[in-house]
Amino acid sequence: MPGEPWPRSARRDGDGVVHVAGVDVREVAAEHGTPAYLVDEADMRGRARAYRTAFEAAFAEIGAEVDVYYAGKAFLSTAVARWMHAEGLRIDTASGAELLTALRAGVPGADIGLHGNNKSDAEIARALDEGVGRIIVDSLAEIERVADAAGARGVTAPVMVRVTTGVHAGGHEYIATAHEDQKFGLSVTSREGADSPALAGLLAVLARPELTLQGIHSHIGSQILDASGFAAAAHRVLELRGTLAARTGVLVDEVDLGGGYGIAYLPGEVALDPERVAKEIATAVADVAANLGQPLPRFSIEPGRSIAGPPGTTLYTVGTIKPVRVDDTTTRLYVSVDGGMSDNVRPALYGAAYHAEIAGRLSTAPPALARVVGKHCESGDIVVHDVWLPADVRAGDLLLVAATGAYGRSMASNYNLVPRPPVIALAEGGTRVLVRRETEDDLLGLDVG
Repeated sequence: MPGEPWPRSARRDGDGVVHVAGVDVREVAAEHGTPAYLVDEADMRGRARAYRTAFEAAFAEIGAEVDVYYAGKAFLSTAVARWMHAEGLRIDTASGAELLTALRAGVPGADIGLHGNNKSDAEIARALDEGVGRIIVDSLAEIERVADAAGARGVTAPVMVRVTTGVHAGGHEYIATAHEDQKFGLSVTSREGADSPALAGLLAVLARPELTLQGIHSHIGSQILDASGFAAAAHRVLELRGTLAARTGVLVDEVDLGGGYGIAYLPGEVALDPERVAKEIATAVADVAANLGQPLPRFSIEPGRSIAGPPGTTLYTVGTIKPVRVDDTTTRLYVSVDGGMSDNVRPALYGAAYHAEIAGRLSTAPPALARVVGKHCESGDIVVHDVWLPADVRAGDLLLVAATGAYGRSMASNYNLVPRPPVIALAEGGTRVLVRRETEDDLLGLDVG
């Protein structure tokens, strides 16, 4: 610290105390308690701005326009939606409640998209009634449902068809979203001379006057650290675009290349740089379009993790510490904190790696191999699998875990009826609550038994 994977403002003072956005983490713990999610507002907004300016500049050089959608699934609140929109981003949502959050933040419906492989009738209705800019349809059945709902309202629904390109990029298998054997989208692969499911979907949209075919959507995975996968996916999507044009004379206006840009979770890791990835993708799609003899469409991208992840940290208080003999030569400290898999399920779900440091004091003790664990009734309740912490780590210490801004709060649960932590924005030396801490009364208020 400073540097990846920490927020850009993170610093240690002479006493070893961590400050983020000028705020002493001891003061955060005293005022708001732990565990707590912390968000460096300036860092998050700066990363959003960096993606927009980098992609706009890179695509302007090839004569194309591009929109940047913040992927709300990473973390969404009304404040975050306002920040993203103020920085020139649109909002991508994946549920009715995410859509409502963006709307309540004041984001116009036209600047919102709705995703989802199994949208409810209510979600489709809300999207149509609020005039969302695009509904990303995920199946042939959904195309008909959206068309019927639009027809009943006397409106025309702008839709994009989500396709699976077969290009697999990123981390764990569960977050790869473009291979054939999974739930998302329609495959671009044709078999036995028949139209591919993706082409069939595009034709089905054109056959319904209640729908406007806005474009083709592709997403190849998450935590991607190499831009080459985007080029391969773009080639298949633009080939599909050309096939549709040859068949119908319709050249779709927009292609969405998804997101999944990787971040640094551990010291020494290197995140995808917005300027570099923007230039590489722009150059690749320009070459593909030229080789296919196509004019360039408008493009869109959907970074979420790479905007929300690095500015976010989680602050815990250490409780029980247990030395465990691993083998004849190794002892590991099991360092328990006052949260766990309920506030970050990714280590248990994906084996995701994180980094932690003692944040409230200076230690000159030698490093000791540690595993940070939670308070839940699961042996897999691990916050950080392996980390070197000072050997004098003790109960009451503050522990800060890096790069938890994406998918920490959004995937949080109430396992063991543990209330979810608050989300605290840090800016200019002060704090404000974006999402308050849940209480036991909140949980019991749902119990009508």
